[in-house]
Amino acid sequence: MEEKTNINIPRGTRDFSPDEMLKRRHVEDRIRNIFQNFGYREVQTPTFEHLELFTLKSGEEIIEEIYVFKDKGNRDLALRPELTAPVIRFYVEKMQMESKPLKLFYIGNCYRYDRPQRGRYREFTQVGCELIGPDTPEAYAELIYLAYTLLKNIGIKNIVLRLGNLDIVYAFLENMGVRRNQFRELMHLIDKSRFYELEKKLYEMRVAKNKIKMFKEFLKCDNINKVEEFIETTAVKRFKEVVDFLKIFGINEFEIDMKIVRGLDYYKGVVFEIDAPILGAEKQLCGGGEYELVPLFGGKEVSTAGFAIGFDRAIIALEEEGYSFPEQKIDVYVIPVNEKMLKNAIKIVNMLRENNIAADIDLMRRGLTKSLKYASSVKAKKTVIVGPKESEKKCVIIRDMSSGKQVEVKTKDLLSKTKM
Repeated sequence: MEEKTNINIPRGTRDFSPDEMLKRRHVEDRIRNIFQNFGYREVQTPTFEHLELFTLKSGEEIIEEIYVFKDKGNRDLALRPELTAPVIRFYVEKMQMESKPLKLFYIGNCYRYDRPQRGRYREFTQVGCELIGPDTPEAYAELIYLAYTLLKNIGIKNIVLRLGNLDIVYAFLENMGVRRNQFRELMHLIDKSRFYELEKKLYEMRVAKNKIKMFKEFLKCDNINKVEEFIETTAVKRFKEVVDFLKIFGINEFEIDMKIVRGLDYYKGVVFEIDAPILGAEKQLCGGGEYELVPLFGGKEVSTAGFAIGFDRAIIALEEEGYSFPEQKIDVYVIPVNEKMLKNAIKIVNMLRENNIAADIDLMRRGLTKSLKYASSVKAKKTVIVGPKESEKKCVIIRDMSSGKQVEVKTKDLLSKTKM
């Protein structure tokens, strides 16, 4: 039996209607404007990269989570699962000699072989930025301020900013006698909130019970002063400086959360996450912090930090909060009442478009009544009716679609009348 052809949309991907694309482009435009206002410049990298770029960054286990394939030259390639590694690869290859700070942002599709669910897809859009060069508390504070401001300014009303610091967590673990080569496993357990397993693993590492108890209390710290009671280190002083600058930038509402660990080896120092509570379990919109990738990719050591935003979740959050997205409306819909009027109608619609007026014309030859009905359905503000009697007088009829009122005007006056 012949196998049935499957040409349906692949699982975990989506088609976007014109209305949905209008929403997405509206939000994208606002995001670009905000990044540019902060001095960031947009970059774009290939949709696929050498597989090794991602295994270097995230380990061999990532192969199970991404789309991997061999090309015709038998090279191992992968669809990008995120954009930080490609942007840093781009920097190492072509931008190391540029003046610092280097502020780069991106908006692009990424691909992961995840189990599809609300807000999580196999093809998704990631928004983010990388800050390369500065290693100052004000630089990290500005980065966090940018992420917070961006989400607020695109229209999300209720967001929660949480700050952590990996250097402080690492220092605490070292004070407990945990070796650095054991950090990764512990960070993974903290990142996944698997605290029973964390406690068990620390016992296996022969950490004293009282120290484990103290570490669990430390992870519950919700302000910097409490953190300082548990450990004194230069990382705490530096963290306090970042927080102080964040307040100067105008962000006073945030939580200290020492359980933010990002779960990967290359993160260090300040880390942060931003949630949208309205999204429920999948509430995280943004994650970022300091990291070290440039030397791993063969570049000269330089301070780097950045963040990524789940664009699709941001759209869902806006919809859930009732954000009023703009609608695409035609300013003028031109209707020739018969075929003889078609040439005049085309000249009129061309004139309108050349003067930056959004205009469309009946291409179906459906007659006046049906054309008016269509104009109403596409929310045209006005219609221009091109009829034989009016054409003899070098006139047209302008109809206001909201009031139903119509008036005869000279064709030469049409531009001024349609802009009113």
